[in-house]
Amino acid sequence: MLKNKYKIIIGTVIVIFMVIILFVLFKDKLLKILYPKTYSEIISVYANEYSVEENLIYAVIKAESNFNNEAVSNKSAIGLMQIVEGTAVEVVKRNGIELNIENIKQELLDIDNNINIGTKYLSMLLEQYGNIEVALAAYNAGIGTVNNWIEKQIIQADGSDIENIPYKETNNYVRKILRDYDIYNYLYG
Repeated sequence: MLKNKYKIIIGTVIVIFMVIILFVLFKDKLLKILYPKTYSEIISVYANEYSVEENLIYAVIKAESNFNNEAVSNKSAIGLMQIVEGTAVEVVKRNGIELNIENIKQELLDIDNNINIGTKYLSMLLEQYGNIEVALAAYNAGIGTVNNWIEKQIIQADGSDIENIPYKETNNYVRKILRDYDIYNYLYG
């Protein structure tokens, strides 16, 4: 009986050791599976057009939908970049993007349209706030909410104290995207 326990323990240790060795040897390959560059041609077009770093767009898509182009959240955010209809209509109108706003939900399920609108919106937020941290907070919690936090000095406009974001979901969201952005930069430069 005791021999069997030792065999199980030794076998488990060997398996764990092998998994660790495999992870060390193939870490980057495994990470590239977990952090793909799906839709790279479309993302490249809009990253260049709107001056947003490609790896940031990938990190947002990873966090928002994990590359599921048919994703719809419980708050009715749609597609890869999880855009709500009202935000999409505003971005389309303000920037002269030609889409059928009468059928905006269907338009947002289109991969090209979703990346176009989401990247443009992200570029608008980056321009408005001047830093990634606060722009990401606004992407998640909304511009009005973030402006209120800044006005009440809950967070700083420069993003230096982003850990003070009062919404747990938004706080975690910003941290997750920043982490994923770092991973994309590590893997793909």
